[in-house]
Amino acid sequence: MSGLLALGGCDIGNSPAGPSLQTGAAADGAALQAVGELTVKGRAPKTGYDREKFGPAWADTDHNGCGTRDDVLAHQLTSVSRDPDGCKVLRGVLDPDPYTGTRITYVRGHSKVDIDHLVALSDAWQKGAQQWSDSKRRAFANDSLNLVAADSSTNRQKGDGDTATWLPPNKSYRCDYVAGQVAVKKKYRLWVTQAEKDAMAKVLTACPNKKLPSGGNPTETAVG
Repeated sequence: MSGLLALGGCDIGNSPAGPSLQTGAAADGAALQAVGELTVKGRAPKTGYDREKFGPAWADTDHNGCGTRDDVLAHQLTSVSRDPDGCKVLRGVLDPDPYTGTRITYVRGHSKVDIDHLVALSDAWQKGAQQWSDSKRRAFANDSLNLVAADSSTNRQKGDGDTATWLPPNKSYRCDYVAGQVAVKKKYRLWVTQAEKDAMAKVLTACPNKKLPSGGNPTETAVG
């Protein structure tokens, strides 16, 4: 199974909606309208946050035999080459990178590509996830609706910022990016700060007909 493979096998694209917000299924109603349905509260303390609270990194929550990271890479990259195990993505091309609009070559072990959580785990922790079950946090961390392959250095500049504090430099992707965050927060019933809600509305006002992405994983999952 080495060499250039079509996106199949462990491809996350076989799930109800892949992680690409530009091609994922759209829910009825505009993303801008959904912003108004989000609950507004203050940010809770970050006390107690740890990545491990969201389960092992890139767990196989859909039980297809491949970890979530490789699923996302296989779905979002082109010219994909996999390891003979059928899962590990060895090479591929991210074109364009949604955050910068540039073309990035992915080489395993020398990666310039991260898998970003549109809604950062730390941000989720401060806006409702502290109260979740372990299985819901694990589902959130591996939900294709919340995952996007992106330039690693730009992703790390984002940190755990929300819409009020960080937006992708690639302005043409901002409507998709914010619509994705709204979809995730609505699906998992996470709240937003007033500044965050205002920033979401400001971005989506420029694209009032933007649909709300849907699909992804169930909001509860067994250990993968």
